[in-house]
Amino acid sequence: MKRTNVVLDDALLEEAVRVLGVKTYSAAINQALEETIRFHKIRRIPDLIGKIHWDGDLNEMREDRPRPGADANPPA
Repeated sequence: MKRTNVVLDDALLEEAVRVLGVKTYSAAINQALEETIRFHKIRRIPDLIGKIHWDGDLNEMREDRPRPGADANPPA
């Protein structure tokens, strides 16, 4: 953990605590940082289209997954 002093907008901080449903200012700031980073990573996903090569067989991967509605544990 890093301890630092920052100047924050009181109204924004209070609203962040309220909308995020957290109890402390630190929790609000940490969650806001996490969400900001996640948002920026998600925004870069379209830039990766066509740049990642995947050698897999989706049908084969799905074979080990039970079909919807099928009994996952059939009687022996």
